[in-house]
Amino acid sequence: ASAVNKDAETRTLVVTEGGSKTELALAGGETVEFCQNGCFVTLPNGDLEALTGSETIEISGGVARIK
Repeated sequence: ASAVNKDAETRTLVVTEGGSKTELALAGGETVEFCQNGCFVTLPNGDLEALTGSETIEISGGVARIK
């Protein structure tokens, strides 16, 4: 999966992969590849989503959308 932060400020996602949690901080304008084989991700609003690895998470206005 990949995450794109279209905001100016840093946004944080919490990635849970294989039982371990990692905070993924995305600076403004940054794109990060993660979770190639599936994982769970906690979005900035607290929602937990399951990813298969092919999605793109786009953060804009503090809101994350999965595409």
